[in-house]
Amino acid sequence: MPDDGLKDSFYDAGVLRQIATNLFYGWGYNFYRQENQLRADDQTIRSKGASLLGEAAASVSAAESEHRREYLPPPTRAKPFPDAEAVASAQKLERLGKEIAAVEAMLQHQPVPENDRMTQRYRHEAPTLQKLMEHDERLVGQCELLRRAVSAQSAPAILKSLASVEAGLDAIRETLRNRELVLL
Repeated sequence: MPDDGLKDSFYDAGVLRQIATNLFYGWGYNFYRQENQLRADDQTIRSKGASLLGEAAASVSAAESEHRREYLPPPTRAKPFPDAEAVASAQKLERLGKEIAAVEAMLQHQPVPENDRMTQRYRHEAPTLQKLMEHDERLVGQCELLRRAVSAQSAPAILKSLASVEAGLDAIRETLRNRELVLL
């Protein structure tokens, strides 16, 4: 015959709260802590920033494909070699797309403070996450500006603004480095 005390425990809010709290702490997680919300926000923001960079890379890739179709036709007897300038432009666009994709990967793989007792002992996690959020805000703004600069642009338009797009990529890389320094 089951113990009636155990049966009543399934409805006792105090006992259930205590059990749940012990389990959460045993798992190393308490989803009501501000730090966990900040960590989740940080991951969401970085994911959205990476998505913006993915869109930018896709726009550059589309412009490159269109450029190759228009300016690099298949070789013919009359013209067996492609125009060197058109090839150089296509290579610039290809390189730019790869650089944007590389920065996107860097953004996605940015570290956050570990959620362990040693980290909590030597670093105040919430202020660290707040500093990271400041860098993440800057990152998302920079990613959106970069996306706008190349979104739905033709290859000549992207090539014309190549210096400012590359400067934007450099700014994003610098923000990523500064973000990493917060965790050192």
